[in-house]
Amino acid sequence: MGRQYGFYIRTERCVQCHACELACNSCNGVERGLQWRKVMDLWRGRFPDVSNRSFSFGCAHCGRPVCVEVCPEGAISKRKDGIVVVDPGKCVGCRTCGDACPFGVPQYGQNGIMQKCDLCRERLERGRQPACAETCPGEALKFGPIDDLVREADGKPAFLLVAPTEPSVLISGGLTNDEIMGLFEFHG
Repeated sequence: MGRQYGFYIRTERCVQCHACELACNSCNGVERGLQWRKVMDLWRGRFPDVSNRSFSFGCAHCGRPVCVEVCPEGAISKRKDGIVVVDPGKCVGCRTCGDACPFGVPQYGQNGIMQKCDLCRERLERGRQPACAETCPGEALKFGPIDDLVREADGKPAFLLVAPTEPSVLISGGLTNDEIMGLFEFHG
């Protein structure tokens, strides 16, 4: 495989503005009621000592995407650059991918066909960033080749999200892998 794109999510910089969600929906014409990217909240502690961190999450464009493996129609594939894409002409809306994804990423529109983030691949082909990363005012969401993002985070308290699917997501901000994966517990 060639380059593997991914995201560096700096939770300490997220201000919960939801600009990433709006940019994604607008740029991709996402159907009302669906979200390809969403700002999530992780609450910690017990009253009165409570804190929270927010972060933006979408498709992790995994190194070993289970959605590709389980799709009975071959409608989902992983490109050489690591982008996991859906061929809507092949998808029959069986929802097998949605049941398998540990992050609950697949969305199903009114037509029943699976849809999800494709890293704004048309923008990438024009040398631009995905709309979510380009729009983030706090630069909490960075995009690029995952190896470059790991090098950028070198020496900082950051980690690659660990799951059997090998998500292409780097996290910083004092959270743990278990805390983040716990948010997705109901999907896996």
